[in-house]
Amino acid sequence: ANGLAQRLIELGVRPDDRVALVARRGLETLVGMLAVLKAGAAYVPVDPAHPRERLSYLLSDSQPVAVLTQSNLHDRLPELSLPLIDLDSSDWGQGAHANPRIASLSSDNLVYVIYTSGSTGQPKGVMVEHRTLSHLVDWHCEAFSLGAGGHASSLAGFGFDAMAWEVWPTLCSGATLHVAPTQESGEDIDALLQ
Repeated sequence: ANGLAQRLIELGVRPDDRVALVARRGLETLVGMLAVLKAGAAYVPVDPAHPRERLSYLLSDSQPVAVLTQSNLHDRLPELSLPLIDLDSSDWGQGAHANPRIASLSSDNLVYVIYTSGSTGQPKGVMVEHRTLSHLVDWHCEAFSLGAGGHASSLAGFGFDAMAWEVWPTLCSGATLHVAPTQESGEDIDALLQ
């Protein structure tokens, strides 16, 4: 995550910039989310299973400064004129062992932008600030007695706000996060049960 964060910083990513993550749920995706936050930016989760029109709309409307994806998803993406970084590449992971420090970052800065379903029209981006996520993490950990030694799973679809409820309280409390596997056609039920 530190290596990818450094790469994003070198690209000029700053607080309140958005970085789109077009990826399936998995370890690489978590690395991408952490890297975006370490670079001081906000991530925009985009589920690659969405129709191409929605993908194009989200990538246009959110105005990302870069896109993180997986190499096998390139054909799902519209033509882009901004940096595209593969999460499953090792090109960005070398040489950056230091944890980036973003001096100008505050609790008022964006942490992520999540889009509504669009069932009543066009999807709308909801901008979530660090302080809002921090309150959610604190409440969730207390309400569900989640802490070091605990276990939680990540089952929500990428691009759905519930993923933030699964991921951030678990990681921030030192608990173990079990990321449910996915496959091209959706959930891999047998792997999920294992």
